[in-house]
Amino acid sequence: MAQKSTIYKVELSVSDMDRHYYETHKLTVAKHPSETDERLMVRILAFALNAHAQLELTKGLSTDDEPDIWQKSLSGELELWLALGLPSEKVVRQSCAKAQKVIVYSYGGRTAEMWWEKLKNRASRFDNLQVVNLAASETSALGALASRAMKVQVNIQDGDVMLSVGDSMVYVTPAEWKSVGR
Repeated sequence: MAQKSTIYKVELSVSDMDRHYYETHKLTVAKHPSETDERLMVRILAFALNAHAQLELTKGLSTDDEPDIWQKSLSGELELWLALGLPSEKVVRQSCAKAQKVIVYSYGGRTAEMWWEKLKNRASRFDNLQVVNLAASETSALGALASRAMKVQVNIQDGDVMLSVGDSMVYVTPAEWKSVGR
C-alpha cells in the first residue's frame, strides 16, 4: 500500500523589504513520503521569496509536468515556474518553454555545484531562466525547523533572508548563479 502525504499547516508571514511585499499566507503543504524536511522548508522559502497573491503550491513531487510552485495570470497563463533541486536539462528546457519566467532553487552543496557546471553553458540560451543556489549548511538548518504546524516569519532585505520558526532563526544568503536575460 502506498504511503500518503503528510499534511503541514503553515502560517507564513513575509516581510520583503526589497519588493515592498508584506503579507501573511496560510498554506496547507502536502509533504510527499519521499520528501525530506529540508526540501519541504526549501519549498516554503522559495514561496516566501516569490510571494504573490496568485502564487500556488502544486502537487510537486507527485507529478512530472508541474513545478513545485507556480503563478498563473488571471487568464490562466503560466507566469512563474519554481523548481527545486537539480532538474535535468530536458526539464529546464520544457519549463522554459511553458512559463514566462523559470526559477530553479538548487541546493545540495557540492552535488549542486557539479550539476550547475554541467548545465550552465547550455542554460545560457534560456533568457527566462534564473538559477539560485542555497548553501547546504543553510538548507540543512532550515530542515531542522520543520514541524507539522508552523508559524514562519521570513524577512528579506538586500537579498539576505532571515527565516524564523518560534525561537529558532536561520539566515540564508541565496547565491544567484544565473539571472534572467543572461
